[in-house]
Amino acid sequence: MTHLRPALILLVVLTVVTGVIYPVIVTVIAQVVFPHQANGSLIVKDGKVVGSSLIGQPFDGAKYFWGRPSATSPFPYNAASSSGSNLSPTNPAQIKNVQDRVDVLRAADPDNKAPVPVDLVTASGSGLDPHISPAAALYQVNRVAKARKLDPAVVRELVERNTESRQLGFLGEPRVNVLALNLALDRK
Repeated sequence: MTHLRPALILLVVLTVVTGVIYPVIVTVIAQVVFPHQANGSLIVKDGKVVGSSLIGQPFDGAKYFWGRPSATSPFPYNAASSSGSNLSPTNPAQIKNVQDRVDVLRAADPDNKAPVPVDLVTASGSGLDPHISPAAALYQVNRVAKARKLDPAVVRELVERNTESRQLGFLGEPRVNVLALNLALDRK
């Protein structure tokens, strides 16, 4: 009994500190210092939430840029089920998936003979990546320009304007948020 009472008191104290006080303090700081990020980095268009800058979305129309494939289930870009495919590069199913995606890209833009960027045919580790490489965006410029009846130079300039540089100048790689780019296209 002499050990039980201090153990129960410690359990209650630590539960209150780590389960109530700490989360409240962190939430308040996040809401004050980083409100946009703390609320999901939501993107609003015409007063309606159209997505998050942190979660990819499926785009398959010819007039939109396409993002990375998603490996989530039971449907693509399921934020409640973040996962990669876990297939190795030599797995026959992965090889078939990649070839199928290459075939879709080639069929959508038969005049484009450039090599298909790898991020357009392989899913990210989370299956939810909202970004593509600048090379993947530039690969799609002619298809999108043709579908929207725009000058490819105008679409290319939109890609360049929506290319995010490395964080702090050295972290990560340049990238393009597909949702932000497609919304910029819609504003054109």
